[in-house]
Amino acid sequence: MTTATRKLLDGVRVLDLTNVLAGPFASYQLALHGADVIKIEIPHVGDLARRLGADRDLSDELLGASFLAQNSGKRSMTLNLKHEAGRKILLRAVTRADVLVENFRPGVMERLGVGPDRLREENPRLIYCAISGFGQSGPLRDRPAYDQIIQGLSGMMSVTGNEDDAPLRAGFPVADTLGGMAAAFAISTALVHRERTGEGAVLDVSMLEAALTAMGWVTSNYLVSGTDPRPMGNENFTAAPSGTFATADGHLNISANQQHQYATLCRLLDRPDLVDDPRFAHPADRKNNRTGLRGELERSLRLRTAKEWEEVLSAAGVPAARVLSVPDALDLEQIAERGFVHHLPFPDGRDRRLSVLGSPVRVNGNAAGPAGTAPLLGEHTRDVLAELGYADSEITELQERGTV
Repeated sequence: MTTATRKLLDGVRVLDLTNVLAGPFASYQLALHGADVIKIEIPHVGDLARRLGADRDLSDELLGASFLAQNSGKRSMTLNLKHEAGRKILLRAVTRADVLVENFRPGVMERLGVGPDRLREENPRLIYCAISGFGQSGPLRDRPAYDQIIQGLSGMMSVTGNEDDAPLRAGFPVADTLGGMAAAFAISTALVHRERTGEGAVLDVSMLEAALTAMGWVTSNYLVSGTDPRPMGNENFTAAPSGTFATADGHLNISANQQHQYATLCRLLDRPDLVDDPRFAHPADRKNNRTGLRGELERSLRLRTAKEWEEVLSAAGVPAARVLSVPDALDLEQIAERGFVHHLPFPDGRDRRLSVLGSPVRVNGNAAGPAGTAPLLGEHTRDVLAELGYADSEITELQERGTV
């Protein structure tokens, strides 16, 4: 295999014991870069995400849209860890794995007898990653957590919206996604460390902490300057004009954060008078008088469409772009040119195309997408067990007992 076609994580085997989103998203990022991800699911039940998504029929068939989006390119085997034989299978699988990732509540794996200490007895080089709402320690460790719980507890919701409608949750599972991305990064970091030292690692990923980490100036202004964050709608606390503005036909985001960008914006809007207007001359004045400045700018912005202004302002070095719907965003020529959306055959062979997102990271100029479609529940159980040395008769017996 040439350097051009070999993926970064080729040869890395990941045991994925996760459910729903944060964990599956993490292992999906690894799969996109070549890892062999074996998704371990409960027999006849599977990942809860198999039953989640907008298409009810697919959910009833254990092919929920939420599952399909995060599990393409993985292999699925079923395993009942409540059976002693099931735990023995996991212990054997660990000897041939590089990574195990789980998102059970803290302590569940230990109670099953397959916690990180036990697994690393079998494979000291194992990288064990636990993803949970609050981490493996602390007074909140045992609480259940979903994305919205973390959005609220982290303060995200308190600064989303404006003073009239806050708190608001983000319209997408940002806390789950951040937790998953943090886990994927931590696993990749641990793989580099192991390559250099031979040492495995136990990784403890907190969704709450990942959410706080991602809030940028909202947290840093409080920690460094003691400034209480507040909801500001589409305005940017750090600068003005920086927010969402009305045009002739839609909304436009403009971030003229630097003085020369503001001057260029005023010139292009045919409002050079605003550059020296004492209300707006200094960056601090623009922030203090942002409402008045918005009114002045929108008088000109309403004369042309959002697309026209996007092209004019961007060409002049003023950051500006339309506010799009999700379908319109996915339809951008930019997304198509970079091959970010990948089209796959449907898992059960029906005459329907499955479209999923790839990695946001290109490697050596190549788009990173899944190696194959999402797996049916238990589709690869026999294959994986055979790789672990189980005979056909043993596999059949395990199936008959409900272990796999």
